[in-house]
Amino acid sequence: MTVIPNTLCFLNGDFSPLNEAKVSVLDRGFIFGDGVYEVVPVYGRKLFRFDEHMARLARSLEKTRITNPATVAQWLERCRHLVASHASEDQIVYIQVTRGVAIRDHVMTNNVEPTVFMMVSEMKMPSAEQRHRGVACVTARDFRWERGDIKSTSLLGAVMSRQMSADHGALETVMFRDGFLTEAAASNVWVVHEGAVLGPPKSGHVLEGIRYELIRELCEEEGIAFNLRPVSEAEVMAADEVMLSSATKEVLPVTMLDSTAVGHGALRGKPGPVYAKLHAAYQRAKTAQSI
Repeated sequence: MTVIPNTLCFLNGDFSPLNEAKVSVLDRGFIFGDGVYEVVPVYGRKLFRFDEHMARLARSLEKTRITNPATVAQWLERCRHLVASHASEDQIVYIQVTRGVAIRDHVMTNNVEPTVFMMVSEMKMPSAEQRHRGVACVTARDFRWERGDIKSTSLLGAVMSRQMSADHGALETVMFRDGFLTEAAASNVWVVHEGAVLGPPKSGHVLEGIRYELIRELCEEEGIAFNLRPVSEAEVMAADEVMLSSATKEVLPVTMLDSTAVGHGALRGKPGPVYAKLHAAYQRAKTAQSI
């Protein structure tokens, strides 16, 4: 039996213990997965790239025709209240907005109040061993829906793809659509070819991770070439380095793909020099870009 902690959460205007929070069974988030979410990392009790997360939340809400129920200032106030209530220095703030409660009907329901839920938890970072040795991933065909650009709560596809990697003792599932890289189950994916960082272009098949712009900035800072373009499956499998990025992984080296070592020569199967530079630059950014 899962024990729900009594940490503070926010639900529809009120702060309360998480283990006491309840929503209607007719909430469209429960019935249809009709909602969006954000995950904001917190370092030393400061929110990292908060404005960028709010901008993406606003984009997801607009694309799903859900009214943004708060101003940026209100979101910030609530986030800071939750962060202050938690014992951990490094945390993640989870924000979810659904269309609201209505009689079940596939058509988007008008004139209902969005359901707003927020919670905070300790951030679980990659281990020192994972950073030192890198992580294993598997690959799969991207079978998910066509609107990966929306950070939707409809995550069954991500759950199924992530389970594929878990079944093989791997950390992530790197996915391809029509022979080209899209993303992983819960991460963006980057490859290094001849010293340049490559990633798939922004599209309906790829969630624009907050680290998309951050990785570009860090590459510019480190003098590393950066390019968004279609990346073939063959290029991924033959890459010098492969990396994951997400709110909780930050940037993380992939050293095994489908039980085959990534890279070439002496660095085959080991984290590479581009990863090392980006990881160090990321740590500096955490201090400079948190509020």
